[in-house]
Amino acid sequence: MHRATCFLVAALAALSLYPSVAGAEILAMLTYESKPDQSDRREGIAIIDVDPESETFGKVLMDIPLPPDMRAHHIFYNKGATKAYLTAHGENVLHVLDMKRVPYRLKRIDVSGCVVGEDMALSDYNKTWYLSCMGSDNIIVGDAIADRQVKEIKLSTPYPHGIAFHDGIDRMLVTSTVRPSDLGDPGERVTVVRPSTGTELSNHKVSSKPSPSGEAPVEIHFLPGSNPPLAYITNMFGGTLWTAEWKPADNIFEFEQAFDFGPHEAGVPLAIYFNEKGDRLYVTTAKPGQLHVFDIGENPRAPKLMQSIATAAGAHHVAFSPDERYAFVQNSLLNLPGMSDGSITVIDLEKGAAIADINTLKNQGYNPNNIVLLPQWHRDAGH
Repeated sequence: MHRATCFLVAALAALSLYPSVAGAEILAMLTYESKPDQSDRREGIAIIDVDPESETFGKVLMDIPLPPDMRAHHIFYNKGATKAYLTAHGENVLHVLDMKRVPYRLKRIDVSGCVVGEDMALSDYNKTWYLSCMGSDNIIVGDAIADRQVKEIKLSTPYPHGIAFHDGIDRMLVTSTVRPSDLGDPGERVTVVRPSTGTELSNHKVSSKPSPSGEAPVEIHFLPGSNPPLAYITNMFGGTLWTAEWKPADNIFEFEQAFDFGPHEAGVPLAIYFNEKGDRLYVTTAKPGQLHVFDIGENPRAPKLMQSIATAAGAHHVAFSPDERYAFVQNSLLNLPGMSDGSITVIDLEKGAAIADINTLKNQGYNPNNIVLLPQWHRDAGH
């Protein structure tokens, strides 16, 4: 059995026996890695209680070692959170966890045609997954039932990162971000693909500046339930938020800038999330670390900034409690200087303020790379 599999089976088997009191904890799963100044590199998956009202708040309840050269990155759930997929920057491999089977088993999926696996998107019916590969300029398409690669989609634009998938219109949007080796050569375009055929239909500039604009569009997500479909795009280096609105009469997307973070002294916008009702948009910025709350109830194409809540340097991914009271912000972006605090900020969204910090990984010399709540608490809010 693969070494990482052995660790994971044993660790999560033990976690399944951990005494749990309903409502007394909220458990998060985070990938983490050593900070650059650590002599012995380490990677792993930590399961931490992030509920500020819990007796075990901030404690690591399980530590699952991973190979130190894996460069584990994101964790993505399928619809219903019955499976969790783990992408990796250092290996041409994807891992999947069957979240219904205890003890959990870690299965390796060969994606040999993928260099620097980044983001994933899954079809609404959990039949197909799509993996962006920043280092090989392609999308790997997988059978989400058998969990195996079935084909690849080559792209004309380099460094694919964010993926937004919409079953209803048979379209997928992919951002062109940065060269993964050094974050150079930033892109400026979003590519439109027809998933059913794997055909690239068009690509679109998401900048009002002369080319090369250096915008580096990074994350992209459809607003759930929007009609016509509407997606949001964060421009990492450009410091802007864009929209892509579907025009049914013409079967095309219209791209427009929706917000500029520059006047608000916020830079490096990253992840995108929504509340259950669909009238709030949340966006993180890494420099300085902030969670921005937008009102999109009246006009989703023109988000209104309600509040910017300070977190810590490198604000990146967010998990939300099931009742939407708390937001848990993971503060680290690729171990980059000035954007990798290593903490988790707990925000009370009712108060509109940060109420606690979890420095457990930070104090051990680690940076968290991603955060999701375990299926019992998970809600699909975006990424």
